[in-house]
Amino acid sequence: MKILISADMEGATGVTWPADVLPGTPQWERCRHMFTSDVNAAIAGFFDGGADEVLVNEAHWSMRNLLLEKLDERAEMLTGKHKTLSMVEGVQHGDVDGIAFVGYHAAAGAEGVLAHTYLANSLTGVWVSGERASEGLLNSLVVAEYGVPVVLVTGDDRTCEDARGYAPLAPSVAVKDYVSRYAAVCRTPARTAAEIRAAASRGAALAVRHEPVRGGPFTMELEFDATHLAGAATAVPGVEHSGERRVSYTMPTMYEGIRCFKAVTTVVSAAVEEQYG
Repeated sequence: MKILISADMEGATGVTWPADVLPGTPQWERCRHMFTSDVNAAIAGFFDGGADEVLVNEAHWSMRNLLLEKLDERAEMLTGKHKTLSMVEGVQHGDVDGIAFVGYHAAAGAEGVLAHTYLANSLTGVWVSGERASEGLLNSLVVAEYGVPVVLVTGDDRTCEDARGYAPLAPSVAVKDYVSRYAAVCRTPARTAAEIRAAASRGAALAVRHEPVRGGPFTMELEFDATHLAGAATAVPGVEHSGERRVSYTMPTMYEGIRCFKAVTTVVSAAVEEQYG
């Protein structure tokens, strides 16, 4: 049994503030240890549950945040940027039996600690066929096309609520409770590690590949906080205005949908000005 862990940082134990997740800050250095603790707990739990192999895909910001030297030695880590499937890179090779979303967060425009979808602020909402989409939902649609089930989700309590919509059978662990976008009631690392390990052990039983799910076509709509960003997004072929600050596109598969989404967010990021957005 092989498990892929997609590891994001905003939903990690103790994280509540931008500096907690921005590479180079003192708070980021501190929170890297708690982030690594969450991932190690998931690794241990999956091995407890019968996994033979665990691959961790670093999925936050620079994708160079986890402490390799502190990682459970039984696992391997895929780190660094420019990966074909970004947050779920590795799922496409046909040898993954289940995927865990560790350290995930709520969607742009929704309530949740450090809630966003790919871009920290510029994107105010993302919808897939009319449904507001978190990164968890987007990635669950991608992995479903490879027949891989989601077997664990960790993050704040709003992330766990969101996961019940796209992975209702997967165990979830709330490492903190939402108070505001920048505040939460947090559990200690010792407590969250124990809860994540136990949930991962249970989740391992769900790691059974199924027939690929072809749910397309998918229409994606993106809303930005400024009109010029919507204009910039239409530089990507197939992306059209759907409103003053909105664009949309339709793709036959989520594989193509997420790759177009990556292209749009890359172009839009380059169009953001430091002071005026």
